[in-house]
Amino acid sequence: MSSTVDTVRLDQQGDVALVSIDHPPVNALNFAVRAALLEAVSAAERDPQTRAIVIFGMGQHFVAGAEIREFAKAPREPLLNDVLLRIEACGKPVIAALHGSVLGGGLELALACHYRLAANNSSLGFPEIRLGLIPGSGGTQRLPRLTGTREAIKLMLSGEPIAVARAVELGIVDRVASTADPVADATSWARELIILGEGVRRLRNLSVPGGQPEASFIAEQRASAARKFPGVDSVDAIIECIQASISGPFDAGLALSRKRFEECRRSDASRALRHLFFAERGERPAVRGRSVECVGVLGAGTMGSGIAISLATAGYRVLLVDTHAAALSSGLARVRSTLDAAVLKGRISRIVADAAIARVQGWETLDRLQDADLVIEAVYESLAVKQEVFASLGRICRPDAILASNTSTLDMDAIAAASTRAADVIGMHFFSPANVMRLIEIVRGRETAQEVIATATDVSRRMGKLGVVVGNCFGFVGNRMLYAYGRENQYLLLEGATPAQVDAVLELFGMAMGPNAVGDLAGLDVGYRVRRERKDLPDDPRYYRVADLLVEKGRLGQKTGSGAYLYPDGSRRRVADPDVDALIAAEAERLQIKRRSITDMEIQDRCLFALINEGASILSDGIAASPDDIDVIWCNGYGFPRYRGGPMCYADTIGPATVLAGIRRFAQVHGPRYWQPAPLLIELAERGLSFESWQQRRVAVRE
Repeated sequence: MSSTVDTVRLDQQGDVALVSIDHPPVNALNFAVRAALLEAVSAAERDPQTRAIVIFGMGQHFVAGAEIREFAKAPREPLLNDVLLRIEACGKPVIAALHGSVLGGGLELALACHYRLAANNSSLGFPEIRLGLIPGSGGTQRLPRLTGTREAIKLMLSGEPIAVARAVELGIVDRVASTADPVADATSWARELIILGEGVRRLRNLSVPGGQPEASFIAEQRASAARKFPGVDSVDAIIECIQASISGPFDAGLALSRKRFEECRRSDASRALRHLFFAERGERPAVRGRSVECVGVLGAGTMGSGIAISLATAGYRVLLVDTHAAALSSGLARVRSTLDAAVLKGRISRIVADAAIARVQGWETLDRLQDADLVIEAVYESLAVKQEVFASLGRICRPDAILASNTSTLDMDAIAAASTRAADVIGMHFFSPANVMRLIEIVRGRETAQEVIATATDVSRRMGKLGVVVGNCFGFVGNRMLYAYGRENQYLLLEGATPAQVDAVLELFGMAMGPNAVGDLAGLDVGYRVRRERKDLPDDPRYYRVADLLVEKGRLGQKTGSGAYLYPDGSRRRVADPDVDALIAAEAERLQIKRRSITDMEIQDRCLFALINEGASILSDGIAASPDDIDVIWCNGYGFPRYRGGPMCYADTIGPATVLAGIRRFAQVHGPRYWQPAPLLIELAERGLSFESWQQRRVAVRE
């Protein structure tokens, strides 16, 4: 007997029913799969020939979770919870044959089955916390009955998967497949159960071993998860529901978990995190990129060596070139020491580190770059210097080689023109430290070929990074917006706020660091040099005057022990400096700026509304392809809180009309020079649209 119902197939192999889930790419449990799975299991139980059931996934995974897009809508029956209760209630033994990813709802499905067999390549876990959710279909109640509450809390609050060996230790997996075919092994086991007369084994009927965990353990786990997933309400919800597994009956705990899941699903934090989940996946290029196996990195400083590490660990052969022998030697040493440190911290194995180190070769002459498929320039941030470099690369490199600049602000078209082969030139703006930060702004020039853009995207993805394609203008997306955000910080300081007050307000909002602390970390001289390069600065003596003044006083940030803050004894711990406050007050008096007490809300709104308004202008200018891209850039490159989804997602949360009203209010007080609302923001506010709905309409028109 065999039958096919949508994405679930029911086949008969003697007295064992085989229920396969086939919903590529990861067998997500959407409405159609849930309905078909419920029908297939019910049909198998009704069939008198069937004495046991095996459930498995087709393709590379068992089930990697629920269909996340469905969480944006009201739940649709049959709910996964109801399907799993039906499987658990089945009167015939049900075995889950696991392989690949067994995550979220997939692991809840496995726990609802009576027995679990796993292939060695299986990876099991509950990543729901990463989306501001909790396991809502019985995971918080069934898992503790196998592992105890302590291990259940650790697994769910980590959001990380575990390997099969650990799953066996915890009692989650009953057997490991002895062959390469876990379905065949599970079928054989089903027949063993039939012969032995073993019946069903429902986790709901088990007691939770180990009792309630100590209050100190709960506090430690809560604090750790809050640091890892700030702003996420599901931390407390997970703990509460797992504790309920031992303090009350199964059905009460299940009802509580459904209630808490729905509360989390409707929260702003979960909506924002789900928004980023899809935004960070982006779209694959429509054209095919060029083949890249050997990459040249020009410049062996901190950025160049970090780029070399990222490339080498991704399997590329790297030619690290610096014409200064001392700089090259230091860069190669930095590659080795960074990878050695990663081994000590358990992040990579010694074998992986040694292989990456061996892939990096150091050279002092540019001529060696003629062997490279792609060259990434990481030299001093000066247009004249970069133009000179690209003129040389245009002559030296192969005609089919791609030339990329790591510039963070400069005109990519001017750089490309110097090469005399602008179609092959692209920006790849890495963020520091390049071997750690995931983001790369891929800057398309006016003449950049589509296959060159595709190649840069492919290389970024192979390095495990988020490559976001942006247009060419000063600062591209991230730094252009940063200048608007930082401008308001600078003016607030002159008007009466202190660096510590501004930073405290924005860190309370969720920013990883306030703008003054960020400036000290990066080095205030970096921005100072960039502003000296620009020809389009506003004729305004207040513009970034505080930052310039600090540099002129020799206060460059952490590297000199003082910037906006003091850093005693070379530490990274910042200390407010009354001398800086006095310096700013004196400069404000010189500029005839009347100082006043500034509220925390004004600080937050001025900095964030300036940021959002610039983002809206960037969208109108076509520099960013979508609001999603802006959010990905700011959450991954500038410390914007993930639980707020990025600046454009945050604008949608509070409403574009709220942002517009704030901008118009600031224009009345401070003048319209910097507070001209972007036309797109006005359009959205007047039409009652969000950035998300605006983008959806644009996509629909294109399709």
